[in-house]
Amino acid sequence: MTTGTIRQQLVVLLEAGAWDVRGLSQALGIAEREVIAHLPHVKRSLEGSGAQLVIQPAVCRSCGFTFKGRGRFTRPGRCPRCRRTHIAPPAFHVA
Repeated sequence: MTTGTIRQQLVVLLEAGAWDVRGLSQALGIAEREVIAHLPHVKRSLEGSGAQLVIQPAVCRSCGFTFKGRGRFTRPGRCPRCRRTHIAPPAFHVA
């Protein structure tokens, strides 16, 4: 993908389906922390155009705890229920 800015490319990918941060970084060829830095801006610009960035919450793979209502774009470090670190990252898509 080489057309448009990184944020425009992010929007195109997110409109096509749900992605996690690692998948987006690999698809765009940039670091995960760069993707995380761009996501709040993408969210704001989508809201201005009437679309919405939907966050599918992270889930603990050990006990099934869902991190609902978490506004951050990063993967949580530890599960508050079982204290393990085996956590599926949040996924993002445009609705």
